[in-house]
Amino acid sequence: MTRPDLRILLLVVALLGLSAGAEASWIDGRAATIQALDKITARISTLMVPIDEPVDFGTLSVTVRRCAYHPPEEPPEDVAFLEVVDNGHDGSRPPQPVFSGWMFASSPAVSAMEHPVYDLTLLSCKPE
Repeated sequence: MTRPDLRILLLVVALLGLSAGAEASWIDGRAATIQALDKITARISTLMVPIDEPVDFGTLSVTVRRCAYHPPEEPPEDVAFLEVVDNGHDGSRPPQPVFSGWMFASSPAVSAMEHPVYDLTLLSCKPE
C-alpha cells in the first residue's frame, strides 16, 4: 500500500469512528419551555407547554407533540415537535394551521415559525 493510499484509509477509518460516536442518545421530556413574543405589544412570555396539552398565547394555540434533550455528558441540544394553530379574533372562521415541525433550541432560525404577529422560540425541554 502506498503512502497516499494509507493516508486515505486512515482518514476514512477516523471519519467512520467520528460518525459512529456522533450518534446521540435522546431523553424524552414531558414539557417544553417556549418563549413567545407578541410583535404588536412587544410582550414576551415564557410558556410551559406539557406534551399533548394545548396552551394559548394570544390567538395561537400551541401543542407540543414530543420534546427531547441530550444527557448532560453530550453536547447540549433540546428539540420539540410543535403544532401551532391560529384561532383568530372571532369564531367565524375555523382555526388555521400556521406551523407544524421540529424546533431546535440551539438553532432557532433553522425551523422558525413565520407569523405576522407572533414569534415562538424553543428554550428547553424539561423532564417534569
